[in-house]
Amino acid sequence: MSMILSASVIRVRDGLPLSASTDYEQNTGVQECRKYFKMLSRKLAQLPDRCTLKTGHYNINFISSLGVSYMMLCTENYPSVLAFSFLDELQKEFITTYNMMKTNTAVRPYSFIEFDNFIQRTKQRYNNPRSLSTKINLSDMQIEIKLRPPYQVPMCELGSANGVTSAFSVDYKGAGKISSGHQRLEPATLSGIVAFILSLLCGALNLIRGFHAIESLLQSDGEDFNYIIAFFLGTAACLYQCYLLVYYTGWRNVKSFLTFGLICLCNMYLYELRNLWQLFFHVTVGAFVTLQIWLRQAQGKAPDYDV
Repeated sequence: MSMILSASVIRVRDGLPLSASTDYEQNTGVQECRKYFKMLSRKLAQLPDRCTLKTGHYNINFISSLGVSYMMLCTENYPSVLAFSFLDELQKEFITTYNMMKTNTAVRPYSFIEFDNFIQRTKQRYNNPRSLSTKINLSDMQIEIKLRPPYQVPMCELGSANGVTSAFSVDYKGAGKISSGHQRLEPATLSGIVAFILSLLCGALNLIRGFHAIESLLQSDGEDFNYIIAFFLGTAACLYQCYLLVYYTGWRNVKSFLTFGLICLCNMYLYELRNLWQLFFHVTVGAFVTLQIWLRQAQGKAPDYDV
């Protein structure tokens, strides 16, 4: 028998469950599929806005919009057009009932559990297609699915299941051997943005002074060529601090301290061309940016919410 078994509403950015149906079946197959709900919830931000995961006798379909994902579990023979029409109804009702501010600031799992009442009523309607067919128009959804079919999520992309671990699972399981190119940093803070701007400013000041030093050298004013090197090294160090502040790399903290050391050395060499306040400004900004790099660490394991 084709039918919808359960549904959930999940926040995309961190996988926090906002609401879910509570009357799902307790058989082994359904319980096993609900484990995939958890695994998918940790990967929603990386997946397209309309997807299907086939898990044997059951399918998991979901759509995402405005930072919220609507996920449902159904039998494998349940019509795809009905499945996504069901999700579309959940989406429209949820957006109408709750504003984005509430969903973005929710901190507890299932903060909108009362939405389960609408999920149950809609699920009962969609599990009785005979009475449903006269109440909704599926032609638009059929055309949309035909023009833009749902992305078929391969099982290997989920990570570990039933003791089998793929290369994708390190993002969720915290296995430690994560490629630095795919690691994400924590969201930028106001102090981090200020540090980024100040570091760019110091780099620009060093660059301008470096060009002025080149002009003096060409005019044979006795400018030391080493000053030019110091100015451009200072520029490179400031720009590299900006890079470390934005992107994750291996040995990131060590690199930030070494870069700060280079900034200090350049300013020590340039003490004859700068006054005390200029030296203090450049060194203080370098120290502040280094602190922000240290504070903005890589994101850890996603919270294991019981979706």
